[in-house]
Amino acid sequence: MIGMARRTSVATVSSPRDIPFDEILRAQRPTVFKGLARDWPLVRRGLESPEQAMAHIAAFTAGQRVVAYRGAPEIKGRFFYDEAMTGLNFQAGRAPLEEVLDEIRRHLDDDAAPSLYVGSTDLDAYLPGFRQHNDLGLDSTVLGGDPLVSIWLGNRTVAAAHYDMSNNIACCLVGRRRFTLFPPDQVHNLYPGPLEPTPGGQAVSMVDFDAPDYERFPRFRQAEEAAQVAELEPGDVLVYPALWWHQVEALDAFNVLVNYWWNTSPGFMDTPMNTLLHGLLSLRDRPDFEKRAWRELFDYYLFGPADRPAAHLAEAARGDLGPMDERKSRRLRAYLLNRLNR
Repeated sequence: MIGMARRTSVATVSSPRDIPFDEILRAQRPTVFKGLARDWPLVRRGLESPEQAMAHIAAFTAGQRVVAYRGAPEIKGRFFYDEAMTGLNFQAGRAPLEEVLDEIRRHLDDDAAPSLYVGSTDLDAYLPGFRQHNDLGLDSTVLGGDPLVSIWLGNRTVAAAHYDMSNNIACCLVGRRRFTLFPPDQVHNLYPGPLEPTPGGQAVSMVDFDAPDYERFPRFRQAEEAAQVAELEPGDVLVYPALWWHQVEALDAFNVLVNYWWNTSPGFMDTPMNTLLHGLLSLRDRPDFEKRAWRELFDYYLFGPADRPAAHLAEAARGDLGPMDERKSRRLRAYLLNRLNR
């Protein structure tokens, strides 16, 4: 654990709709809202006992089989790579959620429990009716985009530091969680692993935060200086912007988190990750002088003011340099597919 990191900003609001989402995103300031979900039935049941929380969740199961991750006790909850770095140190399989909960229940008092984890499971599809009782009540009118709402549960587990491409509202409901967060510019100091395979869909930091190898990862000391830690109790809500790196530790024998991912960009926009992957194909291995020239073009066309490249052109001549819309996005996608398949 990073012991000297500064604490994430803490605030209180009377309603989820009072959270200043735009300000948090503009200022790039992760913020904990203490006790905002304390009145959710699941939070109250979890404070009674893990078994009561499990019974509350099980009441909404619809018989579907969820993806469950299992690791040996020796991994100590850290879902990561195997020693050869060609595979993972855990197994994934489908099982009814009730069976997963039963397995966690059997190991509640086991200090050498296997690592058990169910991540990013769509609430409405797998626990219909749950959100009628446990929900922030946020929609596109507040967030600027419709959220994807998921549940994460398991025993004592560690999700290695990674980033997501969406803004996040993380609601700690059962058990305690610790988020260690880093701003996007710390990618240079976090030593990301392979793009594939990955433990959870995104590249993760290769650094073991509990025992950093500074000889192998010397720049991690700079990441530690930039780190923020959010210690969450049941009912606390953490909001942080897209592309912030975060390690998530579930600290108790049974833990539940519900999160809301959202983006404010229109749905027709492509993911920038596709651009990055294409950059590996088309840019990375070119000579440095060419890459410097392309960086100027990217700054001009993409990273500067959106209206600058077309400002001096007549409106009828702006074409793809004008504001993007669904029609233009379909045409560009077809053009790129044709180019890639040449």
